[in-house]
Amino acid sequence: MNIREEGFREEKILNQNIAPPVFADHALARRLETAEARASASFIDARARTGPPAGAERIEVAGAAAFFDGPASPLTQTFGLGMAGPVTEADLDRIEVFFGARGAPVYHEVSPLADAALPDLLAGRGYRPVEFTSVMYRPIQPDPGLEADAGWRVRLIEPGEEDAWAGLSARGWSETPELAQFMLELGQVMAHRRDGLSFFAEWDGRPLAAGALFIHAGVALLAGASTVPEARRRGAQLALLRARLALASARGCDLAMMCALPGSASQRNAERHGFRIAYTRIKWGRR
Repeated sequence: MNIREEGFREEKILNQNIAPPVFADHALARRLETAEARASASFIDARARTGPPAGAERIEVAGAAAFFDGPASPLTQTFGLGMAGPVTEADLDRIEVFFGARGAPVYHEVSPLADAALPDLLAGRGYRPVEFTSVMYRPIQPDPGLEADAGWRVRLIEPGEEDAWAGLSARGWSETPELAQFMLELGQVMAHRRDGLSFFAEWDGRPLAAGALFIHAGVALLAGASTVPEARRRGAQLALLRARLALASARGCDLAMMCALPGSASQRNAERHGFRIAYTRIKWGRR
């Protein structure tokens, strides 16, 4: 075997050990949007079991999920609109009736990889962009390649710790009082979901940070990140990230996702640890 043949053989062997690239295309967007919609559906179902008499509700229209969690809740909106194909005026009529009957505004989280005719259809009905979100992803390997401080211990919460997890999550928003109560309620429901995973990050046995994980069809959605103010910038979230990616890998996931405000510290931190921006999602609403 000559040098050229040997080099080709070695390159082939190396390439067999490299995971195929994940492109930011429509197929990826379908996976990410579906995973987030399923996570929200899980939350809505848990809220319906534990929430107030008015209750949370959801419907599916044209392949999109419409969620109601109270008129002021950020979860009251649609996910995945236009990802399954064209959306009609009748589809939007049905969605608007669903929200209108419950006294809620209508918001649509729309991927730029959704049906190309959707933006014009929404604009024609008086909707406009009101918010942007960076949807990020990274492939998952058995070893996530993240070095966390050994002083942190990350563990799943145990039965009976749901309220403690919710309280700790809310403390991470203590500088924003108007959000703290909502985050407390949000955390209480998240911790009681049947198919979600909630984590503590502890230092010297004391929980100081929280995180959550939802798994659907090989996609691990990372959410619920919160660190109490006195423990920030000490690596708690890195430890939580590493532990959640490792668990997701052990449970057969090949892809992780998370969402952040464009240009935010959360986005920079995610990119620093291997996440890439798949696309910028637009929330459409009307006043």
